[in-house]
Amino acid sequence: MARTPRPVPARVRILAAILAVACVGLAIVGSVTFLVQREQALNGVDQRLKAQVESLEGVSADAAAGATQAAPAATDVLDRDDFRSVDDYLNAVVARLVPGRNEASLALIDGAPRWVPATLSGFDISKNSQLIDRVVAETADGSTRRGTAVTDQGSLRYIAIPVHMDGDPEQGLYVRAVNLGEELRPVTFAMTTYVIAALAVLAAIGIVGWFVTGRLLSPIRHLRETADAISISDLSRRLEPHGNDDISDLSRTVNSMLDRLEDSVDGQRQLLDDVRHELKTPITIVRGHLELMNPQDAADVASARDIGIAELDRLTRLVEDIDLLATAEADSSTLAAVDLASLTARVGELVAVIPGHSWTTEAVADGETIGDQDRLLQAWLQLADNAAKYTPAGAPIEIGSARDIEGARLWVRDHGPGIPLDERTRIFRRFDRAHVKRSVGGSGLGLAIVDAIAKGHGGHCVVTDTPGGGATFTIHLPPTGAELPMPVRAGDVVLQREAAG
Repeated sequence: MARTPRPVPARVRILAAILAVACVGLAIVGSVTFLVQREQALNGVDQRLKAQVESLEGVSADAAAGATQAAPAATDVLDRDDFRSVDDYLNAVVARLVPGRNEASLALIDGAPRWVPATLSGFDISKNSQLIDRVVAETADGSTRRGTAVTDQGSLRYIAIPVHMDGDPEQGLYVRAVNLGEELRPVTFAMTTYVIAALAVLAAIGIVGWFVTGRLLSPIRHLRETADAISISDLSRRLEPHGNDDISDLSRTVNSMLDRLEDSVDGQRQLLDDVRHELKTPITIVRGHLELMNPQDAADVASARDIGIAELDRLTRLVEDIDLLATAEADSSTLAAVDLASLTARVGELVAVIPGHSWTTEAVADGETIGDQDRLLQAWLQLADNAAKYTPAGAPIEIGSARDIEGARLWVRDHGPGIPLDERTRIFRRFDRAHVKRSVGGSGLGLAIVDAIAKGHGGHCVVTDTPGGGATFTIHLPPTGAELPMPVRAGDVVLQREAAG
């Protein structure tokens, strides 16, 4: 079985990217600097060659045109008319134009070396056949030539000027050369120094970057370790954010996610415990009646059958309510404008058929709110059904709606026994009821569903006292321009946490 290659750590990749960028930047800067300095050195060599040969007389028109921009040499001008032959003239030229450091000069007669400087300030090119053969061939047409020759003595930058006199059959050639290797040595040395310094800088960047990236990535490493340590049985581990940078914000976000996850798991555990508790009673009742039933007694069989069906119906309603609660908590309905007057009128029509009470619509709001009309209708009817169950027969119940700058309110007001203060938070939990009416049928999920729908709309549901006795349940919705929470999808635990208490 092939082994999966170990992934490259983020710390190494970040450091490699930093070093790559630094290396490219240093290389570009060094290359540009070297090329500029090298070009300046070559231009200086060319200017020296042109300045030296301006002292010659009898150069060709091409040579004169090529030297018009150079400064005149600081030597006496040699007049060719003062000499009887090309040989004498070139002898005087070589003796007068003394080559400087890294320079050489040579006079040729008919292609053969004839005169070299008597001083030792430069170097000797009289035995450099490569250079001599080249300049002789290039100047055969009598024109001045300038170029660079790579010879055993190194790279030589040269200028070759033919010299002749009327009546003298000898063909003279004056050659001036500069050793480019020696001239460029300071540039090369500077470049070598730059390369060494650049390598030292890269090493320093690598060392400092290793520790800096390690420190920057330590929260992520701690995040990974924390994530590895978290299990379904222990969700208490948290990160410790430091500072106000992006990684600290990530740590806080992960902590918030872990809080919601822990609350969600706790809510799921509580739901399972509550469901197990609620299912235990009907199962026990059905089992007990079946065990005690006399199969020979038709009346006893019919009674046990009726009890079993009733308990199964209660189990069916419980499952339906659990599914309804899960839908309310995990629904991602599309929110739209809801006309409050139409919604209030629709609820008034529906609750009017609930028997045992007189229903009154005491207020109708104008304007719109943002929400899911079906979910709001469901929650409002649930409050009405809850009020009908807990209010004595014949007592009036009012519904109404209102809207102001704080948002919209949808309420149901009964005149029953009311809700004690210490029960007003607990009744919105799953399977919880106020103890005053524990015998009333139902799954205990109705108000939890209402609370989940209200929170899904960015609002909340509260219970207050009704003047004269009773309870008023009000769904508060945010103003139309308020930012609503993102739709809660399956797996999101925010509403589950809030609905759980």
